[in-house]
Amino acid sequence: MHPIPVLTVQTAPFDDQRPGTNGLRRKTAVFEGKKNYLQNYIQSVLSSIDLRDRQGCTMVVGCDGRYFSRAATEVIVQMAAANGIGRLVIGHNGLLSTPAVSCIIRKIKAIGGIILTASHNPGGPGGDFGIKFNVANGGPSPDTVMERIYQVSRTLEEYAICPDLHIDLSRLGRQEFDLENKFKPFRVEIVDSVDVYLQLLRNIFDFNAIKSLLTGPDQLKIHIDAMNGVMGPYVRRILCDELGAPANSAVNCVPLEDFGGRPPEPNLTYATSLVDAMKGGDFGFGAAFDADGDRYMILGENGFFVNPSDSVAIMAANLSTIPYFRQLGIKGFARSMATSTALDRVAKAMKLSLYETPTGWRYFGNLMDSGRCSLCGEESFGTGSDHIREKDGLWSVLVWLSIMAARKQGVEQINREHWAKFGRNYFCRFDYEGLDPRAAFYLMKDLESVIADKAFTSQKFAVGDHIYSVERADNFEYIDPVDGTVARNQGLRIVFTDASRLVFRMSGSGAGTGATIRIYAESCERDPRETQQRDTGTEEVCVWHNFAIKLPFFSCCYFFDLWFVLN
Repeated sequence: MHPIPVLTVQTAPFDDQRPGTNGLRRKTAVFEGKKNYLQNYIQSVLSSIDLRDRQGCTMVVGCDGRYFSRAATEVIVQMAAANGIGRLVIGHNGLLSTPAVSCIIRKIKAIGGIILTASHNPGGPGGDFGIKFNVANGGPSPDTVMERIYQVSRTLEEYAICPDLHIDLSRLGRQEFDLENKFKPFRVEIVDSVDVYLQLLRNIFDFNAIKSLLTGPDQLKIHIDAMNGVMGPYVRRILCDELGAPANSAVNCVPLEDFGGRPPEPNLTYATSLVDAMKGGDFGFGAAFDADGDRYMILGENGFFVNPSDSVAIMAANLSTIPYFRQLGIKGFARSMATSTALDRVAKAMKLSLYETPTGWRYFGNLMDSGRCSLCGEESFGTGSDHIREKDGLWSVLVWLSIMAARKQGVEQINREHWAKFGRNYFCRFDYEGLDPRAAFYLMKDLESVIADKAFTSQKFAVGDHIYSVERADNFEYIDPVDGTVARNQGLRIVFTDASRLVFRMSGSGAGTGATIRIYAESCERDPRETQQRDTGTEEVCVWHNFAIKLPFFSCCYFFDLWFVLN
């Protein structure tokens, strides 16, 4: 066979390829329909890697199974070969969860990995598509790498590709290709999507204890919804085959390009079939995962909802139930600024450091790499530890099952005992999506000027019979304790004297269809009697008025509504 030619194709730069919190996300039609849009961004990612490091290196490629992933994977393979990458490791049929990509990068010491996912955003031709680049530690690109990718994209004039190179994603094993002007063949390895990740989990958890919980005389009946994303094969192989849960415990386990026509978002709004099943009382534990497997939702018997901010705090307080942490010790905790402060009180009780970072998993990487942090979490249904450098949905589920096995308690009882010991954080988030970017920018600017006024710190808000007094307000700024890098303008915070908070933040995880402003509201209740008096079923979490009685929210909602009317 003749060597495969390497072509250089002329192109023109796009001005909208700055990666956001989770890489570059756009409507699928943009990647599929705009000439060279996909190729330009892949070339920008590859060119951001120093040429000396790139030549002959290994990279990992995976996807969540959404529409356009197979076509995009083939382009990535063709361009990686043309740009001097020596080996690609790709999941079977292209599928790899985000945690599995992080795991494999670290296991084989790859230079990085490309993940085709838009996380919990909708799939299909009318949905969203995303490209995320993880670096050598297995974690998301830090700000410096994202800026380098963006700067390359602004001036890009050509890309390299081998259009005649074609691979078979369905065939496990090694495929080699001779390229023009290359001394060594280009290698592609199609690997089992689950194997390496499963072996890592075996080394972290007591699988026998979890298996006894799921199969013993007092068998815990579970209901797991993979939401037709990438997690189906992982759930079936690990929870069913390995840990003994009945096959009918797992539903929606076939990855579909459109995720069955619903957003693969594990929350009370979109995982309604799970919520309904759990409300019936037949199951003691339920969970759902997003498209790429890094986010999760936990429900207890009768649909008892576990707030993600509570989840990470409860995990932190019970990490000693996990062999991995008993062996290596617990170093510290971290949370995003927008996440509730429930984790802070656990850290204080355990006399461990607590780090507050901007939103974005990339900010946890340095903390874990430097040995400062064992567990971290975000309010957006993401939790993880230093076993990899990504949030990890299935790992989180196994932590919960380990806690239940050790304590011999159900989800609700574990929550209530935690509140009684540490206090309870009432927490909710409100999303304003599809906003005009200019209007959103000036809204945030105007709000910052309001809270920056010295007189604002003397403000008091009356809500029911409770008075909320402002203690401080600022625009959150983060200084990385490892390398000293500074991240500014990370969200507006209003903190009250009783530790209640309001946070306003522009989100960077949209798909390019307008701006998103998120508002986070939190109120702390330290009296154990008060934490037990009010129930927390799914209805209470879904309906925001049930929180408003605890939160000085009306004034800020009024500010937003008035601003939109006037502008």
